[in-house]
Amino acid sequence: MSKKRDYYEILGISKSATAEEIKKAYRKVAMQYHPDRNPGDKVAEDKFKEAAEAYEVLSDTQKRANYDQFGHNTPGGFGGGGGFGGSGFGGMNVDDIMDMFGDIFGGGQRGGSRQKRGGQRGGNLRVRVPLTLQEIAAGAQKIIKVKKHVTCTICKGTGAKDSNSSTCTTCHGQGAVRQPVQTPFGTMNATAPCPTCNGEGRIIVNKCTVCRGEGRVYGEETVTLDIPAGATEGIQMSVSGRGNAGERNAPAGDLIISIEEIADPNLKREGNDVVYTLYISFVDAVVGNPAIEIPAISGKVKIKIPPGTQSGKIFRLKGKGLPSLNSYGIGDQLVEVNVWIPQNINQKEAQILEQLRHSDNFKPNPGKNEKGFFDKVREFFN
Repeated sequence: MSKKRDYYEILGISKSATAEEIKKAYRKVAMQYHPDRNPGDKVAEDKFKEAAEAYEVLSDTQKRANYDQFGHNTPGGFGGGGGFGGSGFGGMNVDDIMDMFGDIFGGGQRGGSRQKRGGQRGGNLRVRVPLTLQEIAAGAQKIIKVKKHVTCTICKGTGAKDSNSSTCTTCHGQGAVRQPVQTPFGTMNATAPCPTCNGEGRIIVNKCTVCRGEGRVYGEETVTLDIPAGATEGIQMSVSGRGNAGERNAPAGDLIISIEEIADPNLKREGNDVVYTLYISFVDAVVGNPAIEIPAISGKVKIKIPPGTQSGKIFRLKGKGLPSLNSYGIGDQLVEVNVWIPQNINQKEAQILEQLRHSDNFKPNPGKNEKGFFDKVREFFN
């Protein structure tokens, strides 16, 4: 007769493991050696039974204490026999087993089988909220009207015309019934929502004539939204409980807000920076201009154009951009200068320019620090 392995070793855990760690370890081992995943494999079946026996002992506080003290020689044994097919789950009911083996049973049943479900939860709603750059910069409060399911005001969401209701004769008011479930361990009884009352435990005698027993009708609701500063195109925010009303006072769904940026006629957004293209005259580029007014998020601002400004020059206005949504800091406004070259000039203007053609100051003479086009583009995006 082979010597029994240590239960902690079987599950791959330490002796200080918590109940949750024991459960997770057992689930992992049991999944690995489950007979359905290892058909005809006697070694895997034995390991599966071995893991079930270890879990039966270690998941029970008293049995674990006895095992820690006496090992496999615990006086009187562990009152079960562990393993596949017997009472080897330490008194676990089928709901606990199904919870651990949700991947095998399909999952999703246990959470609703322990209590009355009530009506169906309301569905989520999605709406798009357009914002200007000014609203994005400062944050905005938006009041919108949403067409959706709302609670019936006649029956106050109960779905009943009056207070008369009868206890469901199928589940006797429990909202759940026991039904056979085929498991790898044989047929077991599990709890499931009552099919007659849909898990509510009661039957409405006289349904509300307005909502026809649903407890909700299609209507419209005004919702106030507080949009934080720094939102970006496509970002989504959820407003809990402001979606469709649930059936018969079941929880409402959520309202999902998707932000849409309205294109600004003057400013282009680049992350948290905004870009403005400024066209200046040839004269302003040459002799400068002490105050040119340009648009900004906050309104109008003035900038100084120094003499000799080249086309493609970029001025940075610190803190004139957009705030970050989830962090500190504000972007900048970048002003890209383009020198406007007149396409049509009169004879007098042409004569003046001709006089300047051969002037040394009007001959191209770029310095070593003068940046080319690609250098300016790289600097701009960095």
